[in-house]
Amino acid sequence: MTTGQRRGRRIMMTPAELDSFLAGQRTCRVATVAADGRPHASALWFAWDGTSLWLYSLTRSRRWAELEADPRVAVVVDDGEEYGELRGVELSGTVERVGEAPRTGEPCPELDVPERLFAARNFGLDAMPHDGRHAWLRLTPRAVVSWDFRKLAGA
Repeated sequence: MTTGQRRGRRIMMTPAELDSFLAGQRTCRVATVAADGRPHASALWFAWDGTSLWLYSLTRSRRWAELEADPRVAVVVDDGEEYGELRGVELSGTVERVGEAPRTGEPCPELDVPERLFAARNFGLDAMPHDGRHAWLRLTPRAVVSWDFRKLAGA
């Protein structure tokens, strides 16, 4: 993973903090680009495997169609209510489809880890339920920017 952080180094997350934060969150905001250049942001559940962010998206969605046409994406995961509690990560790069679309459960070793993580966190299950409507997109970020305003209290 490449980091693109130049400013705010004092409040950026360490690699361990980043992993812990992403492993503990459920919802991200995915920003895509429409054919006419308009941005489109949508909320989505995800899984983090320590290297890649795995997005489980409806294949008949505006988000999916935009990413099929232009795989560039920016994703934000954030948390906190009060200013001094705000923390988050922006990951950007290009997504790639992994497995069949829509996903029906055909064997795909690349999906073993993200499906196990996703099923446990979001459904309380050991195995991923497949509905024939969703599929996987993998974002291995080219740039990562993070912030943790809780670090300002000690500054």
